[in-house]
Amino acid sequence: MKTLPLLPLLFACLAVPGGLVLAAAPPSAAIEGLDALYPELDALYRDLHQTPELSLQEEKTAAKLAERLRKLGFEVTPKVGGHGVVALLRNGKGPTVMLRTDLDALPVEEKTGLPYASKTKAKDAAGADVAVMHACGHDVHMTSWLGTATLLARTKDRWRGTLMLVGQPAEEIGEGARRMLADGLFKRFPKPDFAVALHTIAIAPAGTVRFTPGFALASVDSVDVTLYGKGGHGAYPHTTVDPVVMAARTILSLQTLISREKSPLEPGVITVGAIHGGTKHNIIPDEVRLQLTVRTYKPEVRKALLAGIERIAKAEAMASGAPRPPDVKVTEGTPATFNDPALTQRLVGAVGKVLGEQNLSETPPVMGGEDFSEYGRAGVPAVMLWLGITEPKRFAEAKGTEQALPSPHSPVYAPDRERTLRTGVTVLTTAALELLGRP
Repeated sequence: MKTLPLLPLLFACLAVPGGLVLAAAPPSAAIEGLDALYPELDALYRDLHQTPELSLQEEKTAAKLAERLRKLGFEVTPKVGGHGVVALLRNGKGPTVMLRTDLDALPVEEKTGLPYASKTKAKDAAGADVAVMHACGHDVHMTSWLGTATLLARTKDRWRGTLMLVGQPAEEIGEGARRMLADGLFKRFPKPDFAVALHTIAIAPAGTVRFTPGFALASVDSVDVTLYGKGGHGAYPHTTVDPVVMAARTILSLQTLISREKSPLEPGVITVGAIHGGTKHNIIPDEVRLQLTVRTYKPEVRKALLAGIERIAKAEAMASGAPRPPDVKVTEGTPATFNDPALTQRLVGAVGKVLGEQNLSETPPVMGGEDFSEYGRAGVPAVMLWLGITEPKRFAEAKGTEQALPSPHSPVYAPDRERTLRTGVTVLTTAALELLGRP
């Protein structure tokens, strides 16, 4: 692909079919080297995209990034909390600014048709053979992160302080941040004054950024419920305790937690995503298993919904005359992501001066989840910014029908590569410079 010059692409007025305008703003001195650097970043992105690794298997990905950071002069510590990477670049007295990227990919078979599409296969945690793809933009995050590290390492005369780069494993299963913190992330290394991350979003055009002060993403809890009955012949139900009926009543009753026990002004979702039970038309099984996802923002709402699920499951089992109480297990829990409002506004102001204010907009919170939240809970003011990835013309054509745009985890999730990468590096570099000390 032909390399587009930085200034016309991001900082000169660009009219796009459909009425979208990416407006002019003068470039920061620290990102003037992006044009020369871009071919290297493009090659890195393609490589990362073609060689994805599943959660807790990110060994080669981590090694690639660590090697590049060492060559830039960072002090690099590998294998933090698994395959996590921590890299420090000390440059005199000043704030410590943490930039985080995630390393892992998803068990998704890519269907983008791109020449650099992933063809990787791997074994998942259960030992099954699965296709693997960066279907959530982590390859964009890593490339933008490495690009920012490179530009800041080459322009140390423009800032003071400590740049702390964190390459985090296992974001997709909500474990990586917790594992790194448990392995001494903020004890073995400086506790940062600020933490910043990017996340790609398809419902915004490439070249733009969206932001959400306060709660931005929900807490996420996976709940496994096993209901026990007494199996038998479907023609003689009176001789059984039917766990299928028990499960049906439980599923309907669970929705009263949302409609009747939670304030309608507080967000919350309970979804039963899977039901497993039975083997044949005329056999009543001994048990049925339910798999739920629970999404909230406030800790008190989260606690109430999880307690309510267990209460209702036990009550329905008792009402059915179950031979034993149900098993209720909560797994893969991550807290809600809260963007520090003051820090958000500060970064938005700085990035707006570079991208143009009209290319930044506030967006409502979503019910997806991210374990970037763990760093804020550890006492660090933190912000995650949304990075648009959709080719502007395609976005304009899809306006009003955003459901036509691929969501994260889709097999056709494909960023408008060059615009997205250049904007990602620009945003992350600008944010870091805003927070680091000045000479």
